[in-house]
Amino acid sequence: MVALADRTRTRLTMQQVEIAPDTTTLRSLDWDRDRFDIEFALQNGTTYNSFLIRGEKTALIDTSHEKFRELYLDMLQGVIDPQEIDYLIVSHTEPDHSGLIKDVLQLAPQITVVGAKVAIQFLEDLVHQPFERKLVKSGDRLDLGNGHELEFVSAPNLHWPDTIFTYDHKTQILFTCDAFGMHYCNDFTYDEDLDLIEEDFKIYYDCLMGPNARSVLSAIKRMNELPEIQTIATGHGPLLRHHITDLVGRYREWSEAQAKAATSVGLFYVSGYGYSEKLAQAIANGISKTGVTVDLIDLTSADPQEVREAVDMASGLVIGMPPQSDDSTLAAMGTILAAAHTKQAIGLFESGGGNDESVHPLRNRFREIGLTEAFPPILIKETPTDATYQLCDEAGTDMGQWLTRDRAVKQMKSLDNELDKALGRLSGGLYIITAKKGDISSAMLASWVSQASAKPLGITIAVAKDRAIESFMHVGDRFVLNVLEEGNHQTLMKHFLKRFSPGADRFAGVKTYAAVNGSPILGEALAYLECEVVSRIECSDHWIVYSTIDTGRVSKMDALTAVHHRKVGNHY
Repeated sequence: MVALADRTRTRLTMQQVEIAPDTTTLRSLDWDRDRFDIEFALQNGTTYNSFLIRGEKTALIDTSHEKFRELYLDMLQGVIDPQEIDYLIVSHTEPDHSGLIKDVLQLAPQITVVGAKVAIQFLEDLVHQPFERKLVKSGDRLDLGNGHELEFVSAPNLHWPDTIFTYDHKTQILFTCDAFGMHYCNDFTYDEDLDLIEEDFKIYYDCLMGPNARSVLSAIKRMNELPEIQTIATGHGPLLRHHITDLVGRYREWSEAQAKAATSVGLFYVSGYGYSEKLAQAIANGISKTGVTVDLIDLTSADPQEVREAVDMASGLVIGMPPQSDDSTLAAMGTILAAAHTKQAIGLFESGGGNDESVHPLRNRFREIGLTEAFPPILIKETPTDATYQLCDEAGTDMGQWLTRDRAVKQMKSLDNELDKALGRLSGGLYIITAKKGDISSAMLASWVSQASAKPLGITIAVAKDRAIESFMHVGDRFVLNVLEEGNHQTLMKHFLKRFSPGADRFAGVKTYAAVNGSPILGEALAYLECEVVSRIECSDHWIVYSTIDTGRVSKMDALTAVHHRKVGNHY
C-alpha cells in the first residue's frame, strides 16, 4: 500500500493496492467532502476508485474527479507508462469518475475508449478531441490475455443511463462503479467492519439506487448469470469482499419492496443537458421519502416503447423540459402526451440549459387532458443553488404525499377503535424543530420528543420520513429544539402546522434570532436546546433521531411546556 500527500495538510490522498493478480486499484480519498449533490450531507467523506488490469494488454477502468488531477496522474504514471495502456473502460460518464479522461487521452492518445453507446456519445462532448472507441453491450467480451477476459453487463440508470459493469473471468472481480458503493472514506480498502459502513451503505442506496429499484433488480438478475463473484469493485467507498452476499441481498430486498409498491412516478429528463440530472435526482429523492417508487427515464436513450410503458404504469409524471432543438426528445414528449390520462398527477421543471422548451404550452396540454398538477412548474433562471435543490426535494415530497393520500387515510382507520383511543392517551409536549444548512432552512412541529440520556445529555425525536426537515437531521447535523409555552403556543403551532408550498420561507412573519449553531431560535419559545445529531434508527415510517445537547436556555422560569393530548393514536 502506498499513500501520497499529507492528509493533515490537503485532505486529498491517494491509495494504491494490489487487489488481485495483475489488478491494482488507485483510490482517490476525499476526506473532507461534506456534500455530494443535493442528496447527501456526507459525514465520512468519499472516495473515487479507479482500476488497472494487466494481461497481455492493459485496461484502465475509470479515472477520478478533476480535483485529484495532479495526485491521480502522478500515481498513474508511477505505476505504468500511459503509452502501455490499451483500453480505457468507462463505467459511466458522471464527472466524478470521468473527470480526468481528457487528461489521460492527452498523455496516451492511442488508447481505445470502451463504453456503452450513450457513454461514447457523451464523451464526444466532454473531451473535444478524436479518440478510438469500442462500443459494448451486455454479453460482449474483451480479451486482455493471460486469462483476463472481460465481460460487460449493461446496467442503465445505476445511476446514469450509460452505466456498464465489467467482470474479469480470471480474478472474478465485478467492477460496478456507483452500484453497491457508498460515500465512506477511510484507510481500509475492503468492507471488513460492516458496523462502520452499513448506515452509509443504506443512505447511498436510498438516495441514488432506490429511485431506480427496477433497474437494480434487472442488474442483479444479469449478475446472477455470471460465474462466482469474489469481489465487487465499487466506484465509491470500500470494495466489497467480506459481506458480498449480505449486501447484495439487501439491495435485492430493498428494491423488491420498492418495485412492489402500488404507486409509482415516471420521471423523464434529458441527461447531459443543463442541470437536468441533478434536478431530477432531487425531485426523485423527495418522492421516494413518501414510499412511492420512481422510474427515472433518460429521454436521450429511451425508446418509444419504454417511454409508453413507463407512462402506462405511473400514477404520476414528472418531466424535465428538453432543449428546443432536440427532435428525438420532443418526439418522446409526444409519446408521453399520447399515453397520459386523467387519473395521473403531473409536475414540470426546467432543465436550466438556456434553450429549454417552454413549460407553459406543455402545462396547458396536460391540463386539457385532465391531469392534476402536484406542484407548480419549477423555473430555473440562474445556476441552481442548495435552495433550488431543496425546492425540488420538497416538490417531489408534495407529489408523493398527493399520490398516497388515500393510502394514508386508510392507515388512519386501520387500528382497532379501542386500541386507537388507548394509544392516543400517550401525551407529549409541543416543540418546533428548526434547522439551517448554508442558505436553506426548515422547521417542523414535533410532539414525539423525549429525553434519552443524562451523560451526555441527549434527546430522541421521531421524524416522519416524508418531512422536509428529515434531510436536515442526519448524523453530524445541528438544529434547535424550541419548547412551546402553555397558553402561548397557538399562534406558532398554527403557523408551523400549515402546509407550505415547495421552497416557501417557513419563517416569514415569525420573530427569530440565530443560535450558536446557526439554526433559528423562535423569539416566542419558552425555552430552546441546541442539539447535534449523533445517531438514527430507522422505523417503518419514522426515523428515531438521537441527539446530544450543546446548550440551552429558558425565557420564563415559572411557565409550563405546552402539552398535546390526542383523541386517537395512529396519526397526528
